[in-house]
Amino acid sequence: MSFILDTGVDKTILFSLSENDSLGLKNVKKISLHGLGKGKAIDALISQKNKLKVGALKSNDETIYVVLKDQFELSGKMGTTIHGIIGYSLLKDVIAKINYKTKKIILYNPKNFQYKKCKKCEEFPVEFYRNKPYVDAAIQLDTIGNEMTSVKMLIDTGGSDALWLFEESHEKIKTPLRHYNDILGEGLSGTIYGNRARIPKVRLGKFEVLQPTVSFLDTISTLQAREFETRNGSIGSNILKRFKVWIDYPNKKLILRKCAALTGGFEYNMSGLDIVYNGEQLVKEMDPEKVISYSGQNSSFENNSNTITFSASYRFKFKPSYRISKVLQNSPAALVGIYPDDILLKINGNSVHDLSIGQLIKKLQTKDGKKIRVTIRRGEDILKFQFKLKKRV
Repeated sequence: MSFILDTGVDKTILFSLSENDSLGLKNVKKISLHGLGKGKAIDALISQKNKLKVGALKSNDETIYVVLKDQFELSGKMGTTIHGIIGYSLLKDVIAKINYKTKKIILYNPKNFQYKKCKKCEEFPVEFYRNKPYVDAAIQLDTIGNEMTSVKMLIDTGGSDALWLFEESHEKIKTPLRHYNDILGEGLSGTIYGNRARIPKVRLGKFEVLQPTVSFLDTISTLQAREFETRNGSIGSNILKRFKVWIDYPNKKLILRKCAALTGGFEYNMSGLDIVYNGEQLVKEMDPEKVISYSGQNSSFENNSNTITFSASYRFKFKPSYRISKVLQNSPAALVGIYPDDILLKINGNSVHDLSIGQLIKKLQTKDGKKIRVTIRRGEDILKFQFKLKKRV
């Protein structure tokens, strides 16, 4: 099974189970789960004393929560099958090294591990609340002056944004005038809404990250998260990926080593399109090894020129398909008439079947004013649209 490693959860949660999935669960009972979002609690199953094995790690006493109705579309957003999320139960007894560039996670036994000297690294004490790790940081909220505000932030490897800030959790944390409202994602308790903006700076020890994108969340969407009263928000993967990260649960510390990407810019999806993986589709394509054959023959023309006969060989392959899940109101895509549930076929003349969902999203984050041409299928109709990306903050 495939899991997202999420330091923002203390429970192992399963979802996206199909009729073909077989899972033997022990000691099952029905419960309700609360989480981020404006909706109600959701029904789930809790199962205790299960066996869990990840690599060489084994546990014979795992508590598993199974969400009965999958509302996250994580598999669609990731472009691959995701069965659940796992955090504390995997990390509680190890030192985890996360290398975003090489896409590897290495888990070390703290009894045998020794840290190497590192001039580019900085160590931070970590505070735990309900088995979730928190670190102190500082943010600059106003472009006037250089005043920094101290904040306590959840280290959230499961969050794709750079920063989340909770409005009114500090007297200075308020949505800037320049912002736009957006759907930030799906939580256990429904859709998470917020305002997207930028702030001048976030500081983690000696490291400064300039002009990060920030999502400001209201009280209703974050009611459960605010139970830890000193929490002001979250640091997500769009900042963490700019470092090599060591999370040491047993010794309660975080170590960051800066990478070249630390000075890279931050961009939002400027199209207004929320694109999700839509399963595989049988695609007809030319066989590159047998594209063209030709034969020469005499013609009736006086110059006896040859007639060229083209013979293309085709093959059929299953390739990714993508669907428009949501279209942000008044966005560039919405204004030209693109709708939810449209099937995306081409972008800027290229078939989307050969692109990953990450590559697709990157094309919608390039630069303000970039012209985007898309071909979509709506029912039986093939439609073409053109719009320009628009930077809102």
